[in-house]
Amino acid sequence: MKKKISMLLLLILLLTSVPIQSFAAEKTELIIHYHRFDGNYEGWNMWIWPSGQNGAAYEFSEEDEFGKVARVMLEDIADIEEIGFIVRKGEWEAKDVDSDRFVPTSRIDEEGNLEFYLIQGSESIYFDENEIDLSPKFLAASFIDEKTLKLTSSKPIEVAQMRSDFSIADQEGNAIEPSAISAGGGAMAQNFVVLLKKSVIIGSKYQTVFQDYLPVGIDLAGLYDSEAFEIQFGYNGKLGAIYSNESTDFKVWSPVADEITLNLYESGDGDTLIDSITMTKGDKGVWSSVKEGDLHGVYYTFSVSIHGIIKETYDPYAVGAGVNGDRSMVVDFERTNPSGWSGDKGPVYKKMNDAIVYEMHIRDLSIHPSSGIKNAGKYLGVVEKDTQTKEGVPTGLSHLKELGVTHVQILPMYDFNSIDESRLEDNVFNWGYDPKNYNVPEGSYSSDPYSGDVRIQEMKQMIKGLHDENIGVIMDVVYNHTALSGDSNLTLIMPDYYYRMDNGAYSNASGTGNETASERIMVRKLITDSLIHWVKEYHVDGFRFDLMGVHDIETMKWIESELRAINPDIILYGEGWTGGTSTLPDSERLIKANMQAVDRIGAFADEMRDGIKGHVFNAEEAGFAGGAEGLEESVKFGIVGAVFHPQINYDLVNYSKKPWASHPSQSVNYVSAHDNLTLWDKFLVTNPEATDAERIEMHKLSNAIVMTSQGMPFLHAGVDFLRTKSGDHNSYKSPDAINQIDWNRKAEYQEVFEYYKGLISLRKAYPAMRLETQQEVEQWITFFDDTEESLIEIEDQMIGYMIHKDANPDKGETLLILFNGGDSDVGVNLPGADYNTLLNRDQVTIDGGVKLKGGITIVPAQSALILSTADVLIKGETLVLSQNDGPDNSIYIYTGIVAVIVVSGIVIARKKHVA
Repeated sequence: MKKKISMLLLLILLLTSVPIQSFAAEKTELIIHYHRFDGNYEGWNMWIWPSGQNGAAYEFSEEDEFGKVARVMLEDIADIEEIGFIVRKGEWEAKDVDSDRFVPTSRIDEEGNLEFYLIQGSESIYFDENEIDLSPKFLAASFIDEKTLKLTSSKPIEVAQMRSDFSIADQEGNAIEPSAISAGGGAMAQNFVVLLKKSVIIGSKYQTVFQDYLPVGIDLAGLYDSEAFEIQFGYNGKLGAIYSNESTDFKVWSPVADEITLNLYESGDGDTLIDSITMTKGDKGVWSSVKEGDLHGVYYTFSVSIHGIIKETYDPYAVGAGVNGDRSMVVDFERTNPSGWSGDKGPVYKKMNDAIVYEMHIRDLSIHPSSGIKNAGKYLGVVEKDTQTKEGVPTGLSHLKELGVTHVQILPMYDFNSIDESRLEDNVFNWGYDPKNYNVPEGSYSSDPYSGDVRIQEMKQMIKGLHDENIGVIMDVVYNHTALSGDSNLTLIMPDYYYRMDNGAYSNASGTGNETASERIMVRKLITDSLIHWVKEYHVDGFRFDLMGVHDIETMKWIESELRAINPDIILYGEGWTGGTSTLPDSERLIKANMQAVDRIGAFADEMRDGIKGHVFNAEEAGFAGGAEGLEESVKFGIVGAVFHPQINYDLVNYSKKPWASHPSQSVNYVSAHDNLTLWDKFLVTNPEATDAERIEMHKLSNAIVMTSQGMPFLHAGVDFLRTKSGDHNSYKSPDAINQIDWNRKAEYQEVFEYYKGLISLRKAYPAMRLETQQEVEQWITFFDDTEESLIEIEDQMIGYMIHKDANPDKGETLLILFNGGDSDVGVNLPGADYNTLLNRDQVTIDGGVKLKGGITIVPAQSALILSTADVLIKGETLVLSQNDGPDNSIYIYTGIVAVIVVSGIVIARKKHVA
């Protein structure tokens, strides 16, 4: 025991003592010694980065008695305080330690070297080889279930000795013996599966007992999915800093913690500690502490002790934070509300496909000098009024109003990890898909990231400013993963609970290093409580779920139920796929194939997207609008809103071979978004021989299809004036020069903007483009084909359909919609009737433009033609309804009649199909 204590004190001394002088020079050599108990170094390497800079991979190139050695030369780090590193296998196949680790540059010696030692499975960093204990030990011990655990030892152990000498003990020393131990059949082993004679008690802590091996706490992760764990520790109450004028009640959930200390700070950074208070553990694994007084604006953290290791971290339930989100803040939200906030609310739409969504990034919208926006790149810049370019072209909020969209979907604006809020002068850009504080606004968009109040106040001002203009706010949320894994606040407070694990490694369906375990009761609570917070405190009108397919169906159903209880018309949709494989079965995830399990949650229709513009990941592959053949059925799939329609050949649809939506509002129709090439850049690649004029027609055709289809239309900000990102298909951290919206293009392509503006007005004017049910879609939409039986015969690379006048009861008009994706003009033979042109390749005329009669009409290459008629069109013939305006309605006028039928005082004149 004395040896253990002395070693612990020495380790603390080694990790906390800092030389007075640093010898950081222009060049510094890192000398890294790495020991693996298993002796298997194949594939292991180092990932190293000076703090604030990009990382790079380095190999272990030497060997000594301790293990492998890597020598890494770094340059220009004189101003760097610490160097981060990860020991990894291959290209992120595994990490030795999940947490990022850092060595201070103050450790650099006079020769410009920084030498240190690492041991397999240990977070400790050693600077003296003589102080390292390589004696045999258990490296890991974890429960598989209530009667089974698995063990890994640093050195081989005789299986017979394990069977005779091994047991586990609870906190009171009560032992549980094994009934069987499996080790793969050999006499010696390092990996064991132990079956216990009786079940462990949920809530108790256990450790290993074996000969002179130091006891190791047994990880409870294998019990997290058990019903017993959920009953024992599932908590329904509030968590976080629960504020009142008289006191604040701090609550944090961690059934496995040995001790938690609440730290109170005067500011969000710096050496400003006010007090440290030991918290009390209560029912359900909730630790709490009440601090008297008005604590609004006080910052706090938790120091969590688990298995003797203490880590300080921020609150998963924080609703306010200081710079970079490293300290949470107590908030009185009444003090953050702008004037008129109590009466603030967004626009209400009963169906999602009544909404028209414009996806924007707060910085992109205003950072270009042409925007004329003073608060460039900030929350307040989004709602500056009457902004314009030097030439007088409306920008920002004025542009949104002029265009006519109903909602903006804003890329992540919760606190994310990738931007250093203390160095905004670097003008660092990021999309923000790396969550740090789920319930805190991102500080880089505020005028003062050091003030927890300011970011809250300014986000609310932005939302209210949009609502004042009748524009709803949809928040892009990323609950499928967190920016950090082993050193995230979730892991430090409750190791491995919030994430799906795969044989001790993080499951990675997000494609970013981890995925959250939404099916677990307290993860479901974290996500749901966060969404409720944004709705109640910030009046958010809807959510777009990043990689929604990572989440389980039951959680998404629960979310919908809870949010609709607050706002029955809230808009909910997401990506119906994952970014990688998951440990959760497909049948339990809310991917597109399972969308009919939910009622009013939508998903993006990538069938339509790639059908119109071409494959999103194969830049050169063209789509229907770019002249590619054989994609008509994929486009038609999106036109009907991904519901069943008998005239679609699902065998020819690109991704889904059957409908996945139960009603058209579930389909989010789009051709471009923040990721991948912009629509304009895509056509530059797929159609390099085309002229700009021809590509403009492809561009207009693409969103003419989207805007007139049955699902909810979604537009990428700036698409209405041919936004470009210079061919950058993954601009998540590219500079402003790539990502910014250049408002000068709006003046340059004013005719394109007017066309998009007209498309929006047209959609709003015609309910037939926004049908409510699958039955209405099937009943009132009729596709044309190349057979003689078709009302209009169309050729390949064309799509045409009719929406019956009963779908437009207020207008009493049948719509004919024709899309020509080919590179040649095509003549179509219209039935005999009187037509108004609502849309052609040049303009949108809602009140009726060019008048047409039946007969041959030209549909130009790569264009849309939409016509309306008061006549009823049927196969091969036209029913003409007409009557005079006489006082007794008794005189009927008709011409070209084959037969006259009088029904309820209305004359129906049947005319032959005009050839």
